[in-house]
This record gives sequence, C-alpha cells and structure tokens, in this order.
Amino acid sequence: MEWMENPWRGSGLSLGGVPMPSVDVDAPEALLQRCPKHGETPLLPAQGLAQRAGVGAIWIKDERGRMGLGSFKALGAAYVIAHAAQAGPLEGRTYVTASAGNHGLSVAAGARVFGARAVIYLADTVPESFAARLRNEGAEVVRAGADYEASMEAAEEAARAHGWVLLSDSSWPGYIELPHRLMEGYLAMAAEITRQMPTPPDVVLLQAGVGGMAGAVAAYLRHVWGDVPRIVVVEPAAAPALWGSIKAGETVAATGPVSAMGRLDCKVPSLIALKGLARDADAFAQISEEEAAQALPLLEGAGFASSASGAAGVAAALAGVPGAGGDSQILCILSEEAS
Repeated sequence: MEWMENPWRGSGLSLGGVPMPSVDVDAPEALLQRCPKHGETPLLPAQGLAQRAGVGAIWIKDERGRMGLGSFKALGAAYVIAHAAQAGPLEGRTYVTASAGNHGLSVAAGARVFGARAVIYLADTVPESFAARLRNEGAEVVRAGADYEASMEAAEEAARAHGWVLLSDSSWPGYIELPHRLMEGYLAMAAEITRQMPTPPDVVLLQAGVGGMAGAVAAYLRHVWGDVPRIVVVEPAAAPALWGSIKAGETVAATGPVSAMGRLDCKVPSLIALKGLARDADAFAQISEEEAAQALPLLEGAGFASSASGAAGVAAALAGVPGAGGDSQILCILSEEAS
C-alpha cells in the first residue's frame, strides 16, 4: 500500500465555482422517513480483523442491506429522483446514466418507484449478471464502450439527443447541481455513523471511485467530529484519480489497467468530491489488486462477505495504517454486498 499525506488539508483547492459537499442532513433524512424500505444499517465490531491488523478495534458500517439494493448507493440517485418527485409526477421523464455498479441500481429503483423511465449505459467490462439486475429493476440497459468513461460519454450524448435527464454520480464543469444533491443523500449514512459510534474513531478509511461517498462522509464527519479522526481516502493503485489530482493541485485523469475493484475503477474524480476531500482528508492511500483480493476470504470468514470494491477500506486497514497501534479505533465502510 502506498501512502501520501494531503498537502491541502484544511485549506483545500481552488476550483472556481465548484461548491463544497453539503452537510445538511435534514433533507435526505426527511425523505427517507417516508420510504417503507428505509432502515438504519448496522455498525458492527470486527474483533478478529482488528487483531489481525494489530489495532484496538475495527468498526464496520455494513451497507450490504441498504434498502434492499445491497449498497450505500441506494441513498444517492434514488434520493435525487425522490426530491424531484416532490414537485410533481415524473411520468414521461427519462433518467439516463452510466454505471460501473450500484449507482445504476439506485437510478433504476428510483425511476421505477416514482413512475419515470431509466436507461443505464454499461461498459463492456461490466458483468452481464449486473445488467440482469438492472433489468429486473425495470431499467433499459445499453452496452457502450470499453470502459466507464466511454459509457458515460455515450450516456451524455443520449441525454442531449433525446432530452433525457443525465443523472451521474460524478461532477464536472457545467454539471454540478444534480451530483451535489446526490452526494447529499449519502449524508444519511454519515449521520447514522456519528450516532452509532460510541466515541469518534482515530482513523476513518473511505474508499473512492469518483469520490462522491468519500467526499460527503468526510465533510459530515468533520462537521460533527472536527479534527479528531484521521480521514484517509483509499483508491485502487490502477485508478488513483483523487491521489493524482491532489498531488498535482488540479484535476488530472489517472491512467492504469482495469481494476478488479470495478466500482472504484474511475480515472477522473468528481469536482465536488475533489474540492471537499482536498480540505477534509488527511491522507490518500493506494491499495494493490493483491491486497484487495487477500482481504476477501478474511472478511467472508468473519461474516462480512463483500466485493473487492466494497471491502477496499477494510483491505487498507489489514494492509497496515501508518501510525495505528494496539489502541487505535478504525472505522471502515463495507459499501456493498458480494457480487
């Protein structure tokens, strides 16, 4: 595992008119209370994993049961669609996006519940089993491109051509409002964590693809807990988009092979997430494909079966957090069920 301290901690990066992640949890929590599938996900101790890592405790926020969709992403796109539905019926509206995983399920489920249509673009590398899950949620699936970036370009073009609503979980120049609201949905998970933790942890490990979840959770934890926990962003070594941008002091595209951490295999960071994490994260870590793979049987044996993407934060804890010792309390998010 490679490690880099964040030189922008506290001050952040100047990214023009890009907003910081929201910390207003009231709006998403109010909408969630009206959802019959809503329920807090558990925060669980993983003592065997903590012993293996040589730390005092590893706490796992287990998102595998979130609203029946198997991932924290249920809090994102579906929240955006629910928010739009407050203004009136959505019949006739089509939401389109690209997805490398659970974001597409959230778009599909939200559209189905509120009477809209969902079209999800998938890269050739996304398994057909995931395409089947999207279709089961009522979405139309379109294959386009060799990677996530290519499928997103196709989704953007479809939105322009047909007048559909593009609902991405990333943000870029000229596309800010909807992903900002989407990240706001993730605050519900962060608020649960602050209520469930007996005391603030010493270290928080947040895995990132484009960085939406990490950016939202880090902003909220700073809002509630201040500077107490060290917040570390974990990325695949094959896709260090945030790492590279933090190092350069500006947005840069990462290069690398396809990662088995498919949901995190994103080469360009979200601008909102980058701005927030430049201010809020203490450090950035890159984990190898081998480190991610080695963690999976250990997690399964401890009752926390997940995917390489979902378990990336725990994999970083097991690889060894610099400065963490026998009394350290580490918080990780198990972000999705086993694929």
